[in-house]
Amino acid sequence: MEDIEREIEDSDPTSSRGGRNLTLQSRMPNIKVFSGSSHPDLAHKIVDRLGIDLGKVVTKKFSNLETCVEIGESVRGEDVYIVQSGSGEINDNLMELLIMINACKIASASRVTAVIPCFPYARQDKKDKSRAPISAKLVANMLSVAGADHIITMDLHASQIQGFFDIPVDNLYAEPAVLKWIKENIPEWRNSIIVSPDAGGAKRVTSIADRLNVEFALIHKERRKANEVASMVLVGDVREKVAILVDDMADTCGTICHAAEKLKDAGATKVYAILTHGIFSGPAISRINNASFEAVVVTNTIPQEEHMRDCSKVQCIDVSMMFAEAVRRTHNGESVSYLFSNVPY
Repeated sequence: MEDIEREIEDSDPTSSRGGRNLTLQSRMPNIKVFSGSSHPDLAHKIVDRLGIDLGKVVTKKFSNLETCVEIGESVRGEDVYIVQSGSGEINDNLMELLIMINACKIASASRVTAVIPCFPYARQDKKDKSRAPISAKLVANMLSVAGADHIITMDLHASQIQGFFDIPVDNLYAEPAVLKWIKENIPEWRNSIIVSPDAGGAKRVTSIADRLNVEFALIHKERRKANEVASMVLVGDVREKVAILVDDMADTCGTICHAAEKLKDAGATKVYAILTHGIFSGPAISRINNASFEAVVVTNTIPQEEHMRDCSKVQCIDVSMMFAEAVRRTHNGESVSYLFSNVPY
């Protein structure tokens, strides 16, 4: 009899012992958020904003380097979100994500959503030469076959990648957070010009320029081969203006450092770079250190602690609130389109 009374007390929302858990459960019932090993810091920030605990999962490797995943709690009938970014050891992290999705799916989760802040293989989205693979489509197929019911990502390299999936894809924009950063951190933003380092990003910069009510310019570049730029032509007047380079990702940083040099030669007073995904591989950090940037601003879709330690110019915008709000709205069946033009507080 005493045991029964104790169980009732633990499950009673008004009791002091069972109260906290039930308050959280009543706010966000039937939801579990798990983190892969690529970006646990972002996953912790997301669950902190949601007011829930991170789900228990153990990821390790066998001695032959196969990935092993153990989900440490029941997901039966739950709405599951798995946070895993396409960074670091990309192939290992992608495989880990696929295995986690499959583990949750066959453990009877009602819905599995993959939260992929930086989508892996997004640059391989078309056949640009004979016998080239379309790896982004392959990744989309793998995620679907593993059992993902929904994808949440940010600033896809090509928004058409959404069409590679037969499941819903929410492609969030970093633009609202970028606008907020510009207004708060660049005192002369009214005398700025938004610059795209390539023709492909023209749509992104015109949107930001319109919302700030400033002009835009773009740089036309020709590539000899991948990760190597041959020539650059600036289209637009940047004299006596603060140039803000905006792009979706920077890998080896050859393009943006080249572009910064071009803008300085054309008479820009200061040059900032704002990038959604700061991959910074190979010689990227040393190039930024030697370039004439005031600041290189990235979001935390990819872990940036090491890059910020190695380069004082690198600054970070936290976008965890965008993902947390997208998760909350998806879970509650609300519209996510509010996030395309607003930063949730």
